[in-house]
Amino acid sequence: MPHTHDHGNCNDEHHDHHHDIPEGTGPRDNLYSHIDRDNVIVLNAQAPANGPEVIKPWDQRLDEEKYIESDADDQIIIRVPFTGAVKLRAILVKSGPGDQTPAKMSIFNNLEHVDFSNITDMKSVQEFDVAQGRDIGEYHVMPAKFSSVTSVTLFFPESQGADTTRIYYVGFLGTFSGERKGQPIITVYESRPNIADHPKITEALPNMQG
Repeated sequence: MPHTHDHGNCNDEHHDHHHDIPEGTGPRDNLYSHIDRDNVIVLNAQAPANGPEVIKPWDQRLDEEKYIESDADDQIIIRVPFTGAVKLRAILVKSGPGDQTPAKMSIFNNLEHVDFSNITDMKSVQEFDVAQGRDIGEYHVMPAKFSSVTSVTLFFPESQGADTTRIYYVGFLGTFSGERKGQPIITVYESRPNIADHPKITEALPNMQG
């Protein structure tokens, strides 16, 4: 049976998550089929990893062969667009192991463009502490803040002590509202991390800024 953990430092009574998602076919409100996997973006990931590798079907959620790991430092940004508007209920994350688990997860919705040069200046819609463990963490979002979402951006600002952060699986639970109207917005992101955008690196190596 799932069990829920409330963390007092999550800053909101809705900031709860639980582990041990039931086995079987998965929740009926899993949004995997409504994710625009071809346009998932991950910033600061070691090659040859790319975004869709962590957007897996429910029956592959525990797989640890495919994952993304941070490159220049322990920060990762993942932007996940949907094929239409969704009402988001929860975000599922499998990360780690151990100190490679992110310390926090900041969530933003409907951002058309974001990178490391501006995300730290933005106020997240919701933020969670991430617990270590091999289970899937389920992080419930505030429904009023995620009632019409066309994309979700996840920012993992630091690990729990390791030099890199590793993510195995990202999933979403909620309700699909309808197809996206109009033409998709094409945005250019960095394909490799720009060292000048990562303060942890540039502070240690000032001569490499440029």
